[in-house]
Amino acid sequence: MTALLETYIENRFPVQPNHANNNGTLHGGNLMKWLDEVGGMSAIRFAGESCVTARVDELDFLRPVPLGETALIEAYVYDAGETSVNVALRAWREEPRSGETELTTESTFTFVAIDEDGTPIPVPDLTVESEKGEQLRERALSASE
Repeated sequence: MTALLETYIENRFPVQPNHANNNGTLHGGNLMKWLDEVGGMSAIRFAGESCVTARVDELDFLRPVPLGETALIEAYVYDAGETSVNVALRAWREEPRSGETELTTESTFTFVAIDEDGTPIPVPDLTVESEKGEQLRERALSASE
């Protein structure tokens, strides 16, 4: 069994000119790639196996991330099936000098654990062993309804 907080990952990506669109903000495709990478790391940490993206649910872009700011991404496993793992993802724009943040994106991704042949394999049970873990899980479950 793996505890929810053991799967919690935060990562930051500076928004450089090669990440920007014509409006001078982070291109949505770059953010989606970063969400997939950080979400995949969380799924792998949970499963202890390679994981592949199987589904993206409601990728909501709430506001842009300007060039020169940082994309802060949070991921954690909030539910698991027999071979699949559900990962909650949120992103913020972060002003690098002040640390001021603003929520920009929310989504959930589903990953499937696979063996060396690409065949789906079982994942462990998810446990929630703390109040913070329970709050994160409840937030993700209510957002996915």
